[in-house]
Amino acid sequence: MRVLLAVNPEKTIFQYMVPLAWALRTAGHDVRVAGQPAFADVVTQAGLTAVPLGSDRNPWRITAHKPQARAEMRVGIPEPYDAFDDPAKSTWDYLKPGIHAAAKGWHRVSNFPIIADLVEFARSWKPDLVIWEPLTYAGPIAAKAVGAAHARILFGIDVFGGVRRRYLELKAQQPPSEQADPLADWLAGYGRTYGFDFTEDMLTGHFTIDQFPASLQTEAPGLHYLRMRYVPYGGRAIVPDWLRDPPKRPRVALTMGLSATEIFDGYTISLQDILTALADLDIDIVATVADNERKHLTHIPDNAHLVPYVPWHALVPTCSAVIHHAGAATLATTSLTPVPQLALHYHFDQPILARKLADTGAGLAIHTSQATGPAVRHAVQRLLTEPHFHQAASRLTHEITTLPSPNELVPQIERLVETHAHAR
Repeated sequence: MRVLLAVNPEKTIFQYMVPLAWALRTAGHDVRVAGQPAFADVVTQAGLTAVPLGSDRNPWRITAHKPQARAEMRVGIPEPYDAFDDPAKSTWDYLKPGIHAAAKGWHRVSNFPIIADLVEFARSWKPDLVIWEPLTYAGPIAAKAVGAAHARILFGIDVFGGVRRRYLELKAQQPPSEQADPLADWLAGYGRTYGFDFTEDMLTGHFTIDQFPASLQTEAPGLHYLRMRYVPYGGRAIVPDWLRDPPKRPRVALTMGLSATEIFDGYTISLQDILTALADLDIDIVATVADNERKHLTHIPDNAHLVPYVPWHALVPTCSAVIHHAGAATLATTSLTPVPQLALHYHFDQPILARKLADTGAGLAIHTSQATGPAVRHAVQRLLTEPHFHQAASRLTHEITTLPSPNELVPQIERLVETHAHAR
């Protein structure tokens, strides 16, 4: 079977796709990853075959000199997908203009650079399956052009599928003259170019591969989900010597993620306040702190060890508690080990994931606007001393580790490809 992965030039999103690509390769399938030319090195570092296509147009580079646009991206889930978790916004009056703006704006901008070349490559290579992440609609366009099966692979809460299903519900309630569907119209335009009719699967896939357990996810009604165990992959990783020695007292890991400094303009908490508040606890703190954030610290407590990076999946099993930003990959990696978590959430699906984590009982959630030193200190003390957090964390770990591994999921994918692939 030939499998084509279609990705936007975003490293953190691509990394969610890598373990499944490995599994398909080790099952004997031919796997290639298509994306913008400048992204090829990220693909090949993962041991996968890159297919550079189109032109380079990184949305973060485009907004580098537009602070207002970048600030809007960071505030929360972009419109109209913020309606996913807000009943007040789940209305036709809100979603109709929001969907129109998304179709004409960032969906179009992020996909246009590769669509033509991706279709051309698909027609030449003839994939049986196209796997795409929810921002890369170039994937289903290419799949439809060659009659291939296609599937989404999620990188967090399915805000895109959930809002799409709500939009269709509201659309059906409108008079025929008002039933606008800008996303469908946009994709249908490519159908006229490449010889296919728009079908709803182009927005939500023939099926969706979800790497999060039911307790941490919200499924969109009517969609076909395949659950898969999350496998951490963060690119190049080296286990430092100091991590080989077991800690002599409870270790607490702290990270606010890489995107905060690689894409945005820094952390959304006062790291100094938090380190100071934890300084007199009988714990060892290991904090991943980017160099450009470390310079803002005026004092590093004796119980804190700061590093620019450490493989999170290697660090967490040595910890008694973890503090993080509720990024989906970080939260999922942490949950593979029965360790209580404190989620200091800020934007996109972080607040949703943090709330769901707290609902499982495996941790606590604090919005970064409330994440003062004393608040974090109190939460950490609770995680370390109240046994029910560890018990709930063990249940969450069991829920995740009993899901099918990527290798175990491959036979299900093979059967679905036979069901959905069209005769060429």
